[in-house]
Amino acid sequence: MRPTEATRPIKTYSQHLSHDGYISTSYAGEAQMGNYPAAYQASKGSALEVNKAFYQRIAQAQDAREKVDSFVVPIRTGRAWEVPAGHVCRIVTIEGPQVADLNIWNRHDPRERMWASRTRQLQGAHVSTYDRLWSNLPFLRPLATITDDSLADYGVDSDGGRVHDLLGTRCDPYVNRLLTGEDFHFHCHSNLTRAVLPYGLTEFDVHDVLNVFQCTGLNDDDMYFMKACPAKKGDYFEFFAEIDLLCAMSTCPGGDLSVPLWGPDARDPIDVCRPLGVEVYKVDPKLLEGWQSPPVAAYKGHHGMHPEKVQWEGN
Repeated sequence: MRPTEATRPIKTYSQHLSHDGYISTSYAGEAQMGNYPAAYQASKGSALEVNKAFYQRIAQAQDAREKVDSFVVPIRTGRAWEVPAGHVCRIVTIEGPQVADLNIWNRHDPRERMWASRTRQLQGAHVSTYDRLWSNLPFLRPLATITDDSLADYGVDSDGGRVHDLLGTRCDPYVNRLLTGEDFHFHCHSNLTRAVLPYGLTEFDVHDVLNVFQCTGLNDDDMYFMKACPAKKGDYFEFFAEIDLLCAMSTCPGGDLSVPLWGPDARDPIDVCRPLGVEVYKVDPKLLEGWQSPPVAAYKGHHGMHPEKVQWEGN
């Protein structure tokens, strides 16, 4: 049973200045995040080890890329587009803060798609530069690697919030009906569903998202929270396509999330909704020397299902 406000102990805290100039806050009687080692850790030469120098070159060589596609996604809509392997895709807050809900598939086999929960385990609940977005089973390989992020230095705010969220998922009309008793047809789930229809996909192909530019965390009751988007006009999130990708993005109907979507203070946040820009770049082939698309997972064990030899096959 969780403590109530009346029984929860009053927090006392102390602050410490580390050798690198950061102030850390310690609360008495509370377990601190960051003390316990991560379950999934990279070892030298493992699939989790990232060639940072390669991706840094991709990010820095702005004059060695050619824009091959660009468009604007209006408020409360969705759009799908292709990003060929070896290309870079950038999402931009062209007018100001706005949250984006992103889905990614293998362009040639949509059964392979971004796996938010495994990415959360392998990379973190919030992602940034050099983190990878992994695909589902039985494929399990990086679909994309984040090469640049103008909010990379946001860190952890005073409420424990961080940006580019994998903790939550897309808003949808089903939970909205559950919480409000009303129908609304332009939640991110619906926007993504409409966006992928021209590619032969349906609602069943829409999956858990990466919430780009979204600031989230867990409160003291271990409940998910969303804060106002910290992005400014011109901020961006950029990733490198490891294989041929189909991407789809919704401009969240909650806009910058500065207005509550549910609860006693909820109202229509139409005034804090803004469009987003998408840019796709072809990278100079010289920068890609030595790179190749990652293979699918090597496991071929058939999950222990080895059929016994039948009688008519002989000895």
